[in-house]
Amino acid sequence: MNPTKEIVIVGGGSAGWITAGLIAAEYNSSNGNELKITLIESPTHKPIGVGEGTWPTLRTTLLKMGISETQFFHECDASFKQGAKFAKWVTGKDDDFYYHPLMLPQNFGKTDLPLYWNEATNVGEIQKSFSDAVCLQEAICEAGLAPKKITTPEFGSVANYAYHLDSAKLGIMLQKHCVEKLGVHHVLDDVTGVNVHENGDIKSLATKTGNELPADLFVDCTGFSSRLLGQHYGVPFIDKSDVLFIDTALATHVPYETEDAPIASHTISTGQKAGWVWDIGLPTRRGVGYVYSSKHTTEDAAMAEYEKYIGPEFSSLDVRKIPITSGHREKFWVNNCVAVGLSAGFLEPLEASALVLVELSAEFIASQLPSSRAVMDITARRFNEVFRYRWDRIIDFLKLHYVLTKRTDSDFWIDNCRPESIPQSFQDQMELWKYRTPNDSDFDSNNEVFPAASYQYVLYGMGFLTNPAFNICKGSAEELAKTTFAKVDSLKQKILSDLPKNRDLIEKIREYGLQRV
Repeated sequence: MNPTKEIVIVGGGSAGWITAGLIAAEYNSSNGNELKITLIESPTHKPIGVGEGTWPTLRTTLLKMGISETQFFHECDASFKQGAKFAKWVTGKDDDFYYHPLMLPQNFGKTDLPLYWNEATNVGEIQKSFSDAVCLQEAICEAGLAPKKITTPEFGSVANYAYHLDSAKLGIMLQKHCVEKLGVHHVLDDVTGVNVHENGDIKSLATKTGNELPADLFVDCTGFSSRLLGQHYGVPFIDKSDVLFIDTALATHVPYETEDAPIASHTISTGQKAGWVWDIGLPTRRGVGYVYSSKHTTEDAAMAEYEKYIGPEFSSLDVRKIPITSGHREKFWVNNCVAVGLSAGFLEPLEASALVLVELSAEFIASQLPSSRAVMDITARRFNEVFRYRWDRIIDFLKLHYVLTKRTDSDFWIDNCRPESIPQSFQDQMELWKYRTPNDSDFDSNNEVFPAASYQYVLYGMGFLTNPAFNICKGSAEELAKTTFAKVDSLKQKILSDLPKNRDLIEKIREYGLQRV
């Protein structure tokens, strides 16, 4: 019945400091609360620091931790993200693109918009992409506009948004805030050993300087090495490279041609022969990376594609090469140790799933922190069930981006469409969606990482056709659909004339700040 009084988090970076910050904020550990949170990180091993895309959930995370949005923009080189634009994923041609916005379709769930959009497209009543017909965010992004105004309060929005950011600077800001404002104890040292209780629980960590860190709960944020969960407990890694082929990343920072160059308010993901390029706009530079399958190309050929995308300045840039193994641990919480971030697993950076899994994991631990060791196994079992489900669904959703391609210019795209590379559960979903559109009843959880609307954006953005087995209703449902399409057009006219350019708003935030909540 030992109460949970001490937590040790091993590893810093975004995973470690978000976990520390959310737990500390939840239990107010800086105000003399009995819960003590210690984060130990190596003074020599630096975080990977590549992931620069987030989800809208980060707004809630920052708010819970007590970090102002103005401070965040100042310290993290942040910009707005309103979704993702996928170019050259369907045909590979220059005019091939679709959007996955961060806003739900207008009137989502009230009428079957994809069916009426398809029907209206066939008869020439609508000549727009699915996302452009049901949501105003594609138009906002194409116009280079921000999702809010300078008069919109912090974390408030006109259009839903997430962020692009400098992940190294995010870690620095979070560290300072957690230590100075939330009372987290920070230790710079290397873990050299693990001491255990008779029941297999971790008792303490031995460090290079000869210190010992005891705790009731240990959080493994040690990155790919998975020092506690993987190495100490030997939890197997489930390799998903048979489903997701990407295994290598090339990453660099690209300067803008001019100081006032436009900043895209969406991630741009452009298909290549053996993978895809991400392009993320920050206020001071772009983060550009090429992720590819080494089984489908050589490093020299990949580098040549990468150089062609970036242009003449490529020769002056520093390029990092990062190996990727898509997959996750068999379990994420064993005894009194739970893994968060890369130590739990990693998938290719499509759709920015890495950071949101950190947030979801940290939020789960903070909100359901076991009061004592006696109930920890129950919490661990629930955590493992929830996050195994989430990993499986994320893998399905990422695979969806590949299986509908019409590209036949390389084995990479052809192989991605082979049935043996597609999980059977997802093949079943796709078979059902031939006759009805995705909806919330297709999923077991009431807290999906990707909702049914996200599947609709990708499916119909890539040209998938749903042919209903029964005639669709021509009464009030059809009228509501037509009204919805008209309303989206009306909202666009108003919003597009009202919102500022993305760079203009970011510069105003940095100069004047936003209204505090």
